[in-house]
Amino acid sequence: MDFLSALRVSATGLSAERTRVNLAASNLANAESTRGPDGKPYARLDPVMQAVSFDAALATPGAPGGGDVQGVQVAEIVRDESPGRRIYSPSHPDADPDGFVTLPNVNPIHEVVNLMSAQKAYDANATAVDTLKTMAQRALDIAR
Repeated sequence: MDFLSALRVSATGLSAERTRVNLAASNLANAESTRGPDGKPYARLDPVMQAVSFDAALATPGAPGGGDVQGVQVAEIVRDESPGRRIYSPSHPDADPDGFVTLPNVNPIHEVVNLMSAQKAYDANATAVDTLKTMAQRALDIAR
């Protein structure tokens, strides 16, 4: 695998993890939103990642590394349709006739763990980019 292909693999990872961080932050920000534009409580969002091959120009069969160079992308963003928590609060404006309010299905602990995991993956990809830059610089120094 050449330097640019390796750099592109890490770049796809950085982009996917950025999306993951943004969704977890959105979930945390809306953890108490009992009414959205559709009139229902906020539903947490999750990214679905998938591996993707680079096109033939980047990974040709028979080239060093073969045609198996992979990246990652966010295939879709899905809404978690699990039911939210119900609390008794008859004075709340969004309470049902029985006095219960349905809160979003966001678990703050789960979202913080998602944020920490995405941060670690982002850091790993950023470190790979830095390592590739150092390797390329040393290769140029050797060629002088």
